[in-house]
Amino acid sequence: MLHKEQFMPINIYVVSTQDFTGKSAVCVALMHRMINDGYKVGYLKPFSSAARVRGGSRIDEDARFIKETFNLPETIEELAPVVLTDEGLAAHLASGDGDSYTGRVQAAGQTVGQGRDVVVVEGSANFREGYVVGLSPMKTVELLRARVVAVVGFRSSLQIIDDSFTALTRMGRDLVGVILNEIPAEQMDYVRDTVKPYLERNGIDVLAVLPHQTVLHSVSIGEINDALEAEVICYGCYNDLVENLVVASAGVEHSLERFQRVPNKAVIVGGDRPDIQMDALDTSTKVLIITGNLEPTPQVAERAELEDVAIIMSPFDTLATIEKLETLFGRSRFHQIEKVKLFEALLSQNMNYEAFYQKIGLK
Repeated sequence: MLHKEQFMPINIYVVSTQDFTGKSAVCVALMHRMINDGYKVGYLKPFSSAARVRGGSRIDEDARFIKETFNLPETIEELAPVVLTDEGLAAHLASGDGDSYTGRVQAAGQTVGQGRDVVVVEGSANFREGYVVGLSPMKTVELLRARVVAVVGFRSSLQIIDDSFTALTRMGRDLVGVILNEIPAEQMDYVRDTVKPYLERNGIDVLAVLPHQTVLHSVSIGEINDALEAEVICYGCYNDLVENLVVASAGVEHSLERFQRVPNKAVIVGGDRPDIQMDALDTSTKVLIITGNLEPTPQVAERAELEDVAIIMSPFDTLATIEKLETLFGRSRFHQIEKVKLFEALLSQNMNYEAFYQKIGLK
């Protein structure tokens, strides 16, 4: 279903105004919906500075996830043509040659666009990225002749207004609209009834206003294990999502009270406290994180298996384990199918896709 004016794909550049606001989630949801609506959809992530080593190569995890999820024929290198490593940055600073990076992006854009109606371009996590290699969000949009969707995460009502105007100022006529994401329940009416009309009166289309969903900030057991570089006994599922992190206190009675109040949690507990570990297993716990590189007692291991609770044996003491995990929650990547399905439903309920298709020229 090629759009009527030309046989070139429409490139939709999805950018965030700040880190961890739901950009990847929007990309996946848009791709699924457009595919379901009969369009041929491709994907491109022009610039990445968050590579991960897999099989001896540095690859972008978002591109890998998209390739696997949508069974895309392109290589990961074609989907993410510029993956900037420390070594690559040092070489670039020494040579100062940015033309090769822009050339890579243009070539990749042509490759992924072949036979596609639309290409979802996963852009930068903020408006400051990519300048060093000539791939700022504005330059990338120019190179790809893209239309722009800006994802604005909520910190305050004033901030989402200012961030929306920042997107308009930076992107100008290329901005299709903004998606206001992670709006707290107590702010939803105000944002819908006051902020949205104000932005639209000032030339900014609000494509969707999305409520905060705790599960979208959850972390998989596998991510916790990777962050600790630990050993996991998977009685539960490696991909199970954990919404809360609780540190066991010294007193058994106080710990049990806290465990009962917090659902769907990971519990950090000393390896020398099997009594507290057993109490955690009596409540809604997804994973026990036992610190001090100690193994669980047979009784704890048996109970965990019975309750389908994973056990992670952290090589660190309790304080170091907390430090490694406290920034992980709320900053998890959007790579779990449960999150994907929830966010797709959320966007479908709150976004007028027919109007969006008309805005970008697909209708």
